[in-house]
Amino acid sequence: MHQYSLGADQLESSSVERDLGVLVDDRLTMSQQCALAAKKSNGILGCLKRSVASRSREVLLPLYTALVRPHLEYSVQFWAPQFRKDEELQEKVQHRV
Repeated sequence: MHQYSLGADQLESSSVERDLGVLVDDRLTMSQQCALAAKKSNGILGCLKRSVASRSREVLLPLYTALVRPHLEYSVQFWAPQFRKDEELQEKVQHRV
């Protein structure tokens, strides 16, 4: 509700802000961060599916561990128990593998 300025320029309000690589919205929820992590993980899984000919566990497991899991683990820290949808979103990516 306040108007802030920097010199002569009026500063705009923002509903989402990135701080230390984490998206936080005006309600202090991290749902958008979890959704972005799931989207990035799904994109990587799609690339793996298109580019890797073998579907064996010995091939896919190390690729998943090295390329996909770090994105999911990064967003795990932002799960809140009251937001079951964030957890389900991450679990869908894991089930896809």
